[in-house]
Amino acid sequence: MNVLNVSLDERSYPIFIGCSLRNSADSLMSYIKGDQVLVVSNETIAPLYLENLLKNIDVAKLDTLVLPDGEQYKTMETLNTIFDALLAERHDRSTTLIALGGGVVGDITGFAAACYQRGVNFIQIPTTLLAQVDSSVGGKTAVNHILGKNMIGAFHQPQCVLIDISTLQSLPEREYRAGLAEVIKYGLITDLEFFVWLEKNMSRLLTREDDAVLYAVEHSCRLKAHVVSTDERESGLRAILNLGHTFGHAIETHKGYGKWLHGEAVAAGMCMASDLSKRLGWISDADHERVIALIAKAGLPTAPPEMTTEQFLTLMAVDKKALGGQVRLVLLERLGQAVVSADYGEKLLAATLSPS
Repeated sequence: MNVLNVSLDERSYPIFIGCSLRNSADSLMSYIKGDQVLVVSNETIAPLYLENLLKNIDVAKLDTLVLPDGEQYKTMETLNTIFDALLAERHDRSTTLIALGGGVVGDITGFAAACYQRGVNFIQIPTTLLAQVDSSVGGKTAVNHILGKNMIGAFHQPQCVLIDISTLQSLPEREYRAGLAEVIKYGLITDLEFFVWLEKNMSRLLTREDDAVLYAVEHSCRLKAHVVSTDERESGLRAILNLGHTFGHAIETHKGYGKWLHGEAVAAGMCMASDLSKRLGWISDADHERVIALIAKAGLPTAPPEMTTEQFLTLMAVDKKALGGQVRLVLLERLGQAVVSADYGEKLLAATLSPS
């Protein structure tokens, strides 16, 4: 088992990474502060892992809630079902919520924890690759709105994150590949050596070799933990973690949540960000082709679905990085170094959104 630390003063917490961590009672119980627990999972994950997890939780009051599975259920209505369960079972402010599932379960459970009685503890046990390398770390919690993804939420850090890479063996191929988009992102934004490693080892990741997966997950978490420790609330550096996300969120919202997986939309969005960076003269044609090639090798989309420039611009305007009505984008100054910029020019952006 490997242990990383997210350093945030009194809100610091560990990330445990290994195989079969769900069997480790010690790693879990020491981070449950009270004597009440609500485990939130979904219809896909609960039959696989919930029973085994419950055996490792020794508290006076242990409740479970199984949500429907899918991005389309990341809503205020689903959030209220968590509040209903907490109130019906009389959970007090000493309760701990445990999120067992992918990014949707983690985001919505974390948001519930941030809101219930003005904030209670929660623990992340992510079971998808995307959640393990991205959404479970950093304290971003949210639900979607019909007009914009993740626009209603709060920063609320977990007590700990338990990452068991053995859960990835049951992950459907499409969802596993979607998680690779966020892994690739880390190489592009902050670590060229990792990008090169991914170019050399993508085939091993695709066959889910344990040592390759463990390295990719741990290194991704290490990079994200460093960024979050530097900028918890995205006032500066942390925004680079959104490479491809402004384009990607527009795709998800336009197509309808769940039609394109988050990682698929981000993959296409990263290709678009790379294209715009090339048009600005920040990266070369050859570097842009490397980005496209790696994303394609991961089996991910390298272009968006059919959308008009107007549709893109309308949806991109509803973005958390927008300031004063101006959309700021995460772009590549070079491979391995990202920057947040609004200095890209309307014509160049239009060319990226509607290439000839």
